[in-house]
Amino acid sequence: MADEHQPRADAHDRRRARKPGERSSPPVEQDGRVWRIRSLAASRQVLRARAETTQAGFTAERIPRGVFTKHPILISDGPAHDDQRSKVARFFAPAVVERYIPRMESCADRLLDEVDGSFELDELALLYTVEVTADIVGLTAAPVPRLARRLVSFFNQPPFDITRPDLGRTPRQWASAAVNGIVPVVRLWLADVRPAVRARRRSPTGDVISHLIAEGYSDADILVECVTYGTAGMVTTREFIAMAAWHLLRDDALRERYVTGEQAERYAILHEVIRLEPVVGHLYRRVQQAFEVGDGDEQVTVQPGDLLDVCVRAANADPEAVGTDPLDLCPHRPLPAGVAPYGLTFGDGAHKCPGQPLAILESDVLLTRLLARRPVLLREPTLDWDDLIEGYRVRGLELRLGASADGAGSA
Repeated sequence: MADEHQPRADAHDRRRARKPGERSSPPVEQDGRVWRIRSLAASRQVLRARAETTQAGFTAERIPRGVFTKHPILISDGPAHDDQRSKVARFFAPAVVERYIPRMESCADRLLDEVDGSFELDELALLYTVEVTADIVGLTAAPVPRLARRLVSFFNQPPFDITRPDLGRTPRQWASAAVNGIVPVVRLWLADVRPAVRARRRSPTGDVISHLIAEGYSDADILVECVTYGTAGMVTTREFIAMAAWHLLRDDALRERYVTGEQAERYAILHEVIRLEPVVGHLYRRVQQAFEVGDGDEQVTVQPGDLLDVCVRAANADPEAVGTDPLDLCPHRPLPAGVAPYGLTFGDGAHKCPGQPLAILESDVLLTRLLARRPVLLREPTLDWDDLIEGYRVRGLELRLGASADGAGSA
């Protein structure tokens, strides 16, 4: 029997990433000490509850804090977090990331030029996003393919359930998680972070590592920030590029709009794709002080210790916020004031992702260059799921480049 809480698949349902068993209603639902928040309005309440909640996603509550002189930006809250965010935000401001356009274009063109026959877009997008992120962060000591392999290895973890106190892992899985977590950190430190820190101490540049050194971060602090920026900058944008390309290659009209459109039109398409297909599907907050959550007159009171699960995929398809046919792909859809065209894909409140301008820009740069070479879709990708980011993985989108826009043969 079909789940009555799942949206009906029809001509207006364009969503490809559907996690089995994930429900879209009711708007707020209690399951023991866990609250599922599915309406966009209630989700924004939770994400903006600065004094009442703390970060609980990405296993933040399991990260030891005693070894850091400064709490990592991913797990810090309050004034310390605000200070960190305000200083780091300048590296990801729209006017700043636009300075990287020539490097992004050069990287994208080089990778596409090197293609010989068929290729899997997710692998090319991995090298591209790692190179772009490494340049901004300062992880430039080692060849990009090796850095990419080290960053990918962070996601080789046993499954877990963040809503359970023990994460639902057996002792053997915890042992595996420890080994699979420590080894990549050590490798990243020795091959990438330590050489970068030594070089920046001698000769600071304009990257994130130079900034962290100037702010007095210890080596351990810098290492965990590099892990955060490296994995976040790589994995989410990589998946989005593959997902966006999948939509564009299977929709001739949408692809034509993208290829012929100005930047504003292309961005509108990308924002709508990422609203429909958010890479990170859930955001979690731990309640520290009781407060009310809900829509209109339907309010519930959450208590200290409760875990709030902001269901981003459901919130982004909330018809009360994004209008009729919420699972259709409609660039420029009319939205009420305060609702971003990408919904809650990049979060909201104090922990809103500062990399949103960079993610959209670098995706646009690669996709415009890819589509100019008229790629042919050879094989549909597969979808699976990653517990750490609560998101999808698009793998095996196999393409072959056709003729470039000027009629010349491609690589």
